[in-house]
Amino acid sequence: MQQQPINYYIPQDELDEELTIDMKKILFALWSRRSLIVKTFTLILVIFVALTFIMPKKYKVESDLYVNKANNSNMMEINPYAIEELGGAGGGMAALMAGGGGLTNELELMQSPLVIDKVIRENNLVYKKKFGILPNKKEGEYISTKAFLAKNISFENKKGTNVITIEYKSKDPELAYNVVNSIINNYVELHKQLNSEKSKSDKQVIEREYNKAKKALNQKVNTVGGLPEQAAATAGNLSAMSAFSKSAQQAMANIKGQIVAGQKSRIAVTEEAEKVAALSSKLEWAKMVDEMSDSSKVLVLKEPQKLRDFEYSSPKLLINILLGIVFGFIASLFAVILAENTDKKLTYSMLGDNIIYNLEDDFSDLKLYLLANQDKKVSIAVFENISQNIAEQLQAYKNVNLVKADITEEFVQNIKNSDEVVVLTSIGKTNSKLYKQIKMMLAEMKKDVAIEALV
Repeated sequence: MQQQPINYYIPQDELDEELTIDMKKILFALWSRRSLIVKTFTLILVIFVALTFIMPKKYKVESDLYVNKANNSNMMEINPYAIEELGGAGGGMAALMAGGGGLTNELELMQSPLVIDKVIRENNLVYKKKFGILPNKKEGEYISTKAFLAKNISFENKKGTNVITIEYKSKDPELAYNVVNSIINNYVELHKQLNSEKSKSDKQVIEREYNKAKKALNQKVNTVGGLPEQAAATAGNLSAMSAFSKSAQQAMANIKGQIVAGQKSRIAVTEEAEKVAALSSKLEWAKMVDEMSDSSKVLVLKEPQKLRDFEYSSPKLLINILLGIVFGFIASLFAVILAENTDKKLTYSMLGDNIIYNLEDDFSDLKLYLLANQDKKVSIAVFENISQNIAEQLQAYKNVNLVKADITEEFVQNIKNSDEVVVLTSIGKTNSKLYKQIKMMLAEMKKDVAIEALV
């Protein structure tokens, strides 16, 4: 059995037809609505410009903080015995040498309730009425850290640096300054507190280990025994006699055992002494770190500034003008679309595809079509009065039948007896409802409109 070939249907032509855009029709539609476009665009632009002077002013206070990791009292530059959580020896040292970026932990600390809750209370940030008029169940209560961080505040770690930028926006310039200043102060205090607790903990641990090691050293010193190594030199005669006497051999063995025991005791004491010395050095560092724990590793590069009334960040006139232009263009486009689809008179967007935009100037296009279809009966549906000149020229064709476009029996009979239909209509004059009804009637009669000519 011979297999039938498979034919794949690719509706490319249909896609092309759907994507066809009549730019001429769009341009005519826009030009016909130029007055509406100008009015809408101007109105929107004026509104945005007016908003510059009507909307409440917002003030932005910012500050730059440099978090100096290498200046932490627990870092290896200060305390060589401190162990930092640097993500492993290799990665930690690379991060230490690079000295830039990686302030995620600092950002989390800065935005934690340990800092933000104090900021909220210091600046009396409480819930108010919704939109200034609607009741609020939480009215008068301090806002939450989450609510504070949700708007008006931003924390940014500048890429590749140890600099954190804090920005806060408010309608009150005094409040904006106080909030940023409060964040800085409480963040610095939190660091001092963390450093103090850590240094005290380190000191206690090292001091405890030092006392244990010192006690162990004293015990080993008190229990040290055996003979010194030099005792072997004084036992030369006894060593010689040991070759002939068993008692001398026994005495020599005892001496050697005592010498070995003495060496072991001294090694144990030396090890304990070195351990005590190392811990003593660490304890000295821990004491110095404890004394330095009230210092901060945060340096304020850019102090927050109190702003004057005219130093607001928004709204800006230039930005509002640009927004007015953009939204004015969009609004004008929507206004044209709305007007084109709701107008009671015929509009360009209601027309079909084959259009003669000016029958007086382009009558030759219609003439060419009529000559090419002399063997067909053509009905010309006229919506508006046409000039005597055009009427005479059309009546000269034997296959042409002029009929007034209306919902009548005569119109239906004329269309039924025709092979092709041409429509003569006028933008802004023809009733759009009647036009749509006639087009719907023609579609139900399966009569396509060959050409739509504007008079």
